[in-house]
Amino acid sequence: MGVTIQNVTGSTAMVIWPTMASCADSFYSIMYHPNWNNMLSGYSRKNFQKEERVPASRSSFVIENLTPLTTYILCVTCQSANPSSDQCRIFHTSEEDSTSASNKKKDLAVGIWLTSSILLLIIAGILLYGCLHILCRKRRERVQGQNINSENDKGQAWTINKSLTPEEFKTQGRSVQSVEGKNADDIQLATIIGNPLMSKEPAMQTSKSQEIVPMAAGPL
Repeated sequence: MGVTIQNVTGSTAMVIWPTMASCADSFYSIMYHPNWNNMLSGYSRKNFQKEERVPASRSSFVIENLTPLTTYILCVTCQSANPSSDQCRIFHTSEEDSTSASNKKKDLAVGIWLTSSILLLIIAGILLYGCLHILCRKRRERVQGQNINSENDKGQAWTINKSLTPEEFKTQGRSVQSVEGKNADDIQLATIIGNPLMSKEPAMQTSKSQEIVPMAAGPL
């Protein structure tokens, strides 16, 4: 079986194999293992680290995620059978290319940015929730305090009115009336002082009328 390895890079390699009639209704098994020199003797299937199963309709496959500067052994068999020496090939990966390295760095940077953004959003949401909770609690306490003060004022007024006896209530009403009368007198006095002409005219008219009456009574 002529297995060939092509397009080997630092992390990928393409394996090509000829079709086998015995695998027409089954699958191909691609087994590979790094550091072939450290591998146990023989081509037993259990000695391989990784295995890929490919449909029988295919005759090539690209292996990915390989380690740069590493020697691999690769075997292609039918239905996961133990491979023979003619079904295996040894290849060596090259150095990691700059494109793949930059892609990895870019992926790492994007991952870090996404993680930090999610954490910042979570922290901002927690802080916003805490501020809203504190504001709502302060507003509720302020409203409750106002309600308590208004209820206390009503209770004190009711207590004062209730504590007065009927006689005290009448006395309080008389004192209010006397105060109102005194205020009315003060207002009238202030009006007379402010307009002295109005206060003199009635007196002058009265004196004239008194003088005219005796003169008319003499001849009779």
